[in-house]
Amino acid sequence: MIGGQKVLGRHALVTGGGSGVGREIALALAQAGVDVTICGRRADVLDAVAAESSRIHGIAADITDEHAVSGLYEKAEAARGPFDIVIANAGAADSAPAHKVSLADWRRTLDVNLTGAFLTVKPALSSMAARKAGRIVFIASVAGLRGYAYVAPYVAAKHGVIGLMRALAAETVKTGVTVNAVCPGYVETDMLDRSVNNIVEKTGRSAEEARSILAAANPQNRFIQPDEVADTVLWLCGEKAGSITGQAISISGGETW
Repeated sequence: MIGGQKVLGRHALVTGGGSGVGREIALALAQAGVDVTICGRRADVLDAVAAESSRIHGIAADITDEHAVSGLYEKAEAARGPFDIVIANAGAADSAPAHKVSLADWRRTLDVNLTGAFLTVKPALSSMAARKAGRIVFIASVAGLRGYAYVAPYVAAKHGVIGLMRALAAETVKTGVTVNAVCPGYVETDMLDRSVNNIVEKTGRSAEEARSILAAANPQNRFIQPDEVADTVLWLCGEKAGSITGQAISISGGETW
């Protein structure tokens, strides 16, 4: 139960669950009584999160590798049953003017943020449809709803995630499965720290100035907190969100409407 609402599912997958938003979502789902498999590339980081709750179990996997994702599903579902909830959270972003982005950088960004999201949810689709139940949530970004300078590959990838979400929602709408995306603005995580450091290195501004610049993108002049994203995910996974599908939900203090 969360906020008086039952979370629908006994087993959830959260990619990128070793830190930031993914960690917060995993802990929130576990607190709501769901067994959670988290994945990422570093087993030690996953183990640290798993140590925080007996309901959380870490499996190291590269979500851009279809074979690795298949192995993740096989191992996790053999131990704890099929996934009722899949949260495609893993992502990464680099900053550079578009004319300086190499093809390798472009492909790497799309592999992690878009192809990885597709590979994360693909194995669950037929199983969820057969059971006529399931919750799929993509952690996208406001960058999937509008454009931003100097992060063209990331913006393109996150727009792709929103399109993927809408396509899957249309395919599953009569099956009892819901598919949605949560689109945060700048969230207070390690990724934000990297963005701040990048501004400091490239402009010579102080870290405080860099944080102020990023916070100003939010009309409330603040950063989104990881638990705000987690709470929205829990609501989408709850029994009262059965009519919510195909939606891109902005958590941005009014940056997008």
